[in-house]
Amino acid sequence: MVPVRLTGPRLAIREYHHTPEEVDALHALYGDPEVTRYLPFEPRDRETCADQIELYLEEAMAEERDTYRLAVVRREDAEDPADALPIAHASLTLGKYRSAHLGYVLSRGVWGRGYAGETAGLLCELAFGLLGLHRLAARVDVDNTASAKVLTRLGFQLEGRVRHDLYKGGVWSDSYLYSLLVDEWPGPSVSS
Repeated sequence: MVPVRLTGPRLAIREYHHTPEEVDALHALYGDPEVTRYLPFEPRDRETCADQIELYLEEAMAEERDTYRLAVVRREDAEDPADALPIAHASLTLGKYRSAHLGYVLSRGVWGRGYAGETAGLLCELAFGLLGLHRLAARVDVDNTASAKVLTRLGFQLEGRVRHDLYKGGVWSDSYLYSLLVDEWPGPSVSS
């Protein structure tokens, strides 16, 4: 495994560690109904979060890695980002034709600080730089205006509305599909 380690002005993105503290940090995200409101699953219990981290590490060890599920930490929280606890989760899921789906979710306690934009910008750098991808896509619930603003600030274009693409809690919801091509990516300066 070649571990992912990305550094921005305030954040770092790295692989997860399977420790009780990191399980608690992931559970703080995935166990919060407000945080998972726009995610495709209901809030998760701590045991499920522990299983998720185990899966993330297995995916990281794959000979041909196609999934990057990564911990987002604040650089100010520790001298070495490996020692800081995650405040957010970031993901890239590779697809055909040098493409990937991008995702991020932040702890409620850090909303409104610009961390989503920095996280998404770092994922763009990983995708278009190190991974040599051509296209990124992101699905955003139509009610998640904050995430839509993050993506458009980074240069993502709205491709359209996907009707009833998620069924959760007995309710269908629509999503917007956004995309960004490598030649449209303005570069790292936007992510800071």
